[in-house]
Order: sequence, then C-alpha cells, then structure tokens
Amino acid sequence: MNITIVGGGFGGVKTALELAKQHDTMITLITTKADFQYYPALYGAATGRSHLESWVPLTTIFAGKKNVTIIHDTIEKIDSAQKTLTGASGETYIYETCVLALGTVTTYFGIQGLETYTYGVKSADEIEELKQHIYADVVEGRGVDKRYIVIGGGPTGVELAAALGSYLKKLSKHLHVTESNMHIALVEASPRVLPRMSEKASASVLKRLEKLGVKVQTGKTVESASEDLLTVSGELMTSDTIIWTSGVANHPFYKANADQFEIAPNGRVVVDAHLQVKDGLYVIGDNAATPFTGLAQTALHDALFVARHITNVATGQPVTDYKAVMPPVVVPVGAFWAVFEWRKLRITGIVAAVLRRLADFMGYSDILPLGQALGVWRPHRVWRDEPQLVAVKDEE
Repeated sequence: MNITIVGGGFGGVKTALELAKQHDTMITLITTKADFQYYPALYGAATGRSHLESWVPLTTIFAGKKNVTIIHDTIEKIDSAQKTLTGASGETYIYETCVLALGTVTTYFGIQGLETYTYGVKSADEIEELKQHIYADVVEGRGVDKRYIVIGGGPTGVELAAALGSYLKKLSKHLHVTESNMHIALVEASPRVLPRMSEKASASVLKRLEKLGVKVQTGKTVESASEDLLTVSGELMTSDTIIWTSGVANHPFYKANADQFEIAPNGRVVVDAHLQVKDGLYVIGDNAATPFTGLAQTALHDALFVARHITNVATGQPVTDYKAVMPPVVVPVGAFWAVFEWRKLRITGIVAAVLRRLADFMGYSDILPLGQALGVWRPHRVWRDEPQLVAVKDEE
C-alpha cells in the first residue's frame, strides 16, 4: 500500500506516524518545511521561550521509520482523475491514496497596510523579526513612552498580549535598561475576547488581562495601518509595533484547484462521511468543512480516523463513519493562570495552567517518543517563567 500525504502539520504528521506502524505501507510525506511547528507554543517563542518548544525537525519525528520518505516541495496542482500532484519544483507525483492536510494561511482581509506594517507570529521568520524589533526597541527606547498593539482576541492574541509585558520587563532587566513606560493594547473586532468560548470564560479572561495591565478594546474594527499608526473604528492609535494574530483562511491550494473540490461557504472543503472528496483522496484538519475545524485536537482526531479508515479499507475490515468530537480548550493568560473549558466544565487559575502544560505534553507525545516529548516539554516551566532572551545577530 502506497500513501501520499501533503502537509507537515498535526494532521499530516500524525497520519504518517499512524500508517507507518504498518510496515508493508510505504508513505511519502510532501511538505514545504523541514520542521514540525507546534502552534500552541508560538506565543512563547515570540516572548523569549526556547524555540525547541515550537519546532521539531521532521527527521527527528520519523527517525527509524524506514517506510517514510520526506520530500520538500510545494504542491500547486492536483488532478484527481489521473491521481497526480504537481509541485512548484516541476516534479509530478503519482499517488494511489492521498491525504491533504495543508493547514491554513494568514489573511489580512484586504485591510490597507496590515501586511506591510504589522508583525506576525505564525512562522519562525516572523517571530525572529518581531523579537529583533522588540530587542531594538528596548535598547534604543530608554525613557520613551511605548505602545504595543496586538490585533486579535483569539487564543494566540490573548496568550501573546498576556505574556508580552512580563517579557519586556525581563528583557529590560537583562539588558540593564531602565524600564520604559510601556503599554500593551489588545484589539478585537468581536464584542468580547475568546468569542468561541463561553461568555463567562471571556469575562474571566478580560479581568485577568486587565490585571496584567493589558488595555482591551473589543468591538473595534481595524481599518488601516501605516508605519507608526493604526486606524481602529475611526480612531488613530500610535505604535510602530503592531502584531497581527487574527485572520486565517483555508490554504490557497484549494481555491487554485476549485474544479477538483466542493468548497463550503467558510472556504473549507466539503468531505463525505469518511473525510473523502473522491475515491482515495482525503482532506483533513483545518482544510475540511467539519465541526471544530481549526483546532489542533481536531486535526489529530481526523488523522487517527483517516489512518484507521485507510487501513481497514486495504485489509477488508469494516469501516465506520467519521464523528466529530468537541475538544477541550485551554488558554494560558500570563504566568500560572489559564482558562480551561470543555462542555459545561470551566476552570480558571493555576489548576487550569497545569492542565495546559499537561495538554502540551500530550501534544508533544502525539508526535514524539516519550523521552523526546519530555525533553521538549520541559515541565519545570510550569513553575518558572524565565524566557530565553533574544541575541541580535551581527550584520555586515
């Protein structure tokens, strides 16, 4: 059995790991990156924690898996009738069974200036650029009134805004710089932060953010950005550090190949009861129009289902229909505090923070052997908030 998987995120990597257990199955994983990116830890990488918590080399994950071949390419075209994939390299890949798990991309909704003048936290390059900028701000901004604006009140925006103040203070202390009068603002278009969680959870998080000194503005629409100004609902906000954490769209691959897929109103791909779009072609994770899409836990759930379904079909075993499962949500808001919510259960404070750390360990152990997962997880970080400080590279 030959399986081609496109995408090196949670869905693609987990599908490959599960299918690799069948030693007679040959797997080709096509991805644009050499590393697996652990998205829940990106806010930490942006505020000084070790990059090892956010990026794991694919060669490490698949070490010893002789039936897995990793190819670095960008798939641009698919012909499901001929069962071929075409890469940006010009290479054509023939598949028997294909799983598409390409993830999402950042979108700026066409808002003027956002792409040019804002920083991001969705990739290693974006995070490095932001950290270098903050470093220069602290070194050069002695005694200067400084405002940092985070756009987006979802989990990433909340986590980043909550951690940013502590990072700035520690960075100032490390560099022996007198702490400037720094302000952090969080802007969200919805009426409340964390709009996908309950109103009570949102209220608790708002109170926590305000306690941390974050000025939260909800129900505010970003209209434009320039080098040092942000226009929000007709008002001007001054800042040269605007961080965009909002806005994701389905991978443009699907729109570029719209004749091969049925696209739902939300931009995701319509799939059947087995996460298929056509015989032998599966779409999972963030790309599929299923309940709870967009969450890492959903991508892992999809991967387990598809791997089992493919195996059962190949071996003539009974198959079952896909059932969406509501995952728990836990969002850290500063050191030693988080909000956990699942169905009617809601927990806040240090207990939720510990649950988040346990959830992170489970996330790492889904893709790494136990010993390696423990090494990346670094459990002492539940009790210590000592971010790794950025070192500016010498430039010729």
